[in-house]
Formats: sequence, C-alpha cells, structure tokens
Amino acid sequence: MALAAELINQPGVIAAGEYSYRGDRFSYKGEMNDDMAKMAAIMCRATTMSEHMQVNMLESFCPNCGSTPPQGWIVRGPGFTVCNLGNVFAFVKNDTGTLNGLMKLMRERIGIVDSSLV
Repeated sequence: MALAAELINQPGVIAAGEYSYRGDRFSYKGEMNDDMAKMAAIMCRATTMSEHMQVNMLESFCPNCGSTPPQGWIVRGPGFTVCNLGNVFAFVKNDTGTLNGLMKLMRERIGIVDSSLV
C-alpha cells in the first residue's frame, strides 16, 4: 500500500492501488470509491492475465525474442490512461500526468515481476 500512497502524489494520478493475483483482495488511494476500486482491480487482473496469454502466444512464434516475462501494460483512453505493473495500477489524467516518470517510479519500486505469481 505504500507504493499506492507514493503513486497518488505523482502529477496527474487520480487513483492508484494494488490487487491480489487471486482476485480476492485489493487496496487503493485516490478518487474512487470501494465499488470502483473493486472493478478496477478486476479489470487490471483480467487484462494482466490476457497480457500473459498473448505474450505466451507471441513466444511460441518467436522463441527467446525478448517478450517474456511480461512486466505490465498501459491502456490510453481519451481522458485518462491506466498503467499496470505487476499487481499495481495507476489511473492518470492525460492532460496533467506524465507516463515516463510514473513508469520509472513503478519499475524502481517493483523491480522485475515474477510471472509465476500470475
């Protein structure tokens, strides 16, 4: 939870949190209520699982090409972007947030993601 508290203080971040890979727990900080945070955690977990499946498919066509293990994903919409690394997420306003600094901070704090946890 300390990372979510640190992320929420970054420019443009409107919410940040963590979820369990099993999908039964989550925590968050920022501009969302418990129901929204639960939906965000479910969405992030499902997208992470999909990312792992897609990377495994890519690896079957291109063995050892550098796509594994997957580390995270980013989805950009018209108003905000969702960044996910491991089991940590951040929602960032597009007009005031900076992804480079945010992702750098997440990589420094999380390190290499152990894909066996997914």
